[in-house]
Amino acid sequence: MGDEKPGVHRLSKLFQPYRWGRFTLQNRIKYGACCVSNYNERDGRISARELARTRVIASTGCGIITNQGAYPDPRGEGKAYFRQLALFDDRFLPQFEEIAGFIHDAGAVAIQQILHAGRYGGIDLGYCVQPSVIPQTLPHFRPPRALTKEQIRQTIREHAEAARRAVRAGFDGTEITSFMGYLLANFCSKFTNQRSDEYGGSIENRGRFMREMIREIKDATPDNPLIVRLNGTELMDRWGGNSEDECLELMQQAAECGVDMISVTVGWQEAPESSIGRDIPPGHWNYLAARAKKLLPQVPITFGVRLPDPGMANACIENGEFDLWEVCRPLLSDPQMVHKIAEGRDGEVRRCIGSLNCLSRLFRDLPYTCTINPALGHEVEPEYGITPAAVSKRIMVIGAGPAGMECAIAARQRGHEVTVFEKSGRIGGQLLGYGNNDLAHREDLLDIVRYYGVMANKLGIELRLNTVVEPRLMRSMLHQFDVAVVATGARIATEMLPAPSRPGLLVDAIDVAEGSVTPGQRVVVLGAGKIGLTLAESLASQGHRVTIVEAGKRIAEDVMPSFKWRHTQWVQELKIPTLTSTRVLAIGDQGVRVAGKDGTVQVLAADTVIAATERRPNQQLFHDLEWMVDEVHGCGDALVPQGLTRAIHGGYWLGVRL
Repeated sequence: MGDEKPGVHRLSKLFQPYRWGRFTLQNRIKYGACCVSNYNERDGRISARELARTRVIASTGCGIITNQGAYPDPRGEGKAYFRQLALFDDRFLPQFEEIAGFIHDAGAVAIQQILHAGRYGGIDLGYCVQPSVIPQTLPHFRPPRALTKEQIRQTIREHAEAARRAVRAGFDGTEITSFMGYLLANFCSKFTNQRSDEYGGSIENRGRFMREMIREIKDATPDNPLIVRLNGTELMDRWGGNSEDECLELMQQAAECGVDMISVTVGWQEAPESSIGRDIPPGHWNYLAARAKKLLPQVPITFGVRLPDPGMANACIENGEFDLWEVCRPLLSDPQMVHKIAEGRDGEVRRCIGSLNCLSRLFRDLPYTCTINPALGHEVEPEYGITPAAVSKRIMVIGAGPAGMECAIAARQRGHEVTVFEKSGRIGGQLLGYGNNDLAHREDLLDIVRYYGVMANKLGIELRLNTVVEPRLMRSMLHQFDVAVVATGARIATEMLPAPSRPGLLVDAIDVAEGSVTPGQRVVVLGAGKIGLTLAESLASQGHRVTIVEAGKRIAEDVMPSFKWRHTQWVQELKIPTLTSTRVLAIGDQGVRVAGKDGTVQVLAADTVIAATERRPNQQLFHDLEWMVDEVHGCGDALVPQGLTRAIHGGYWLGVRL
């Protein structure tokens, strides 16, 4: 990346070459191992799907690239995920050699992470190992067994042997990790380490496992650097975990053992607080890296937890808060991000929105995917990529929400002529209203809409706003388009509710979200899915008296698994009464008459009743256009009302096939 590129000049610290031991990195960006992908074979072998993904990761332009964590033990006690990589035997080496080759061909330093999950491991065994028998706080993890001293020594040897194999495979160095509460963290933390021998008790003793492992790996690979990922904060105060000061002391111990770089991380899987989701403002945790750098000025510090903004990362490096920007999820959402920002094309970056679809999938033992990047996980399949169209078509996309815009952008990139018709005066669809009412970092959601605007302008996609597509309009445009894509979204099925006693009492959640309806002081929200919850939380935070009524047994049933707890917590913090298993009997001037599951009837006072119940797809245009256009397709909520991830993926996948 030459200095002639505007982004390199503007972000000069980020793109500055960095001397690290015997290596000169092409920039100060480290690709962080994003846990695991779950793309591989059940026995730990690397799959073709994984090789295709890592080839893309190698092309990201980072100075250091860390391959995802491999477990080091033949028993599988360190294995956290069904399809995690293994590195306990030489038979795995040929494909690790391929990955190291991809990374070196791209001019980056190759690091292999060794990941023993400890408390969260043993997925095929029915038990896990950790320093002490501390019961699980989350029921889906395995019951614990305490490691004996001989087993501790064996585990350390297995890590060193895995490191030696990684180097033999061509990796320049290795990394061990405590991120998310894995085995290294289990020994370091006073929550899970309650041993009474030399491996437990004082922080000096709790750090012994880490120190011995660092020394043994460095003895096994004396010419190769070792990185350790350590918590800047565990967020485990509720369970008696380490303080931030204790976390820093453990970093000091690692530094004294000669570790070559420290990656500062945040949180455990079972932490009751958020660490990397979009409810955490970007830059929130930067102070932890700054503390580590101040304590250890001679040790390279790398950091990137909830830090998706390259401008902020550049400023942090300039201010001496850390040495390298460690990027993971932002490079899953857009593997070309580094190249785009170097070229000054920041607006074209598909930014990570912190929805944690990736983690939600992993926690369900599925391969990870990305809300923003529909191609992630499909790199091995050419049909999921943008390829030139065999024949250029004239395509009309009806609806400028996420599904419609994704389809339009992908189709235009293939070489088609694309016109988007939108009934309102702006693009973004219902996402705009949803984003504007979100209590999390709403700029993440709104940035999706900004990206669509940038790309439409760059690609020359014609936008016809304030235009309703209906049969009469279509008859005036006959034969102007070869393809029609119906991306008209969904509507709230208010007809399924009792008729209100007067007009204006029952209103549509979408109208409230978009600001066309202003609710009264007392509000009853019917429906505790993500639309209803988002509006209820937003209104309650503004001082409205809000009650939620939900027919189902639970709230947040359509919310991303990794974000359900956040809505539950907001409802509690805002003191929003929530009635589940409750039917609506009538909507009148006195309020909403409801019946609980035990048959008890009550009236909830309301100035405004917001319908956020079942959504129905807007499908009339499928019938209207059937005999007017050669091809008629649909995507997004116009097919089946779902969420943002399915809308983006469905729109893109249709666009690359048209």
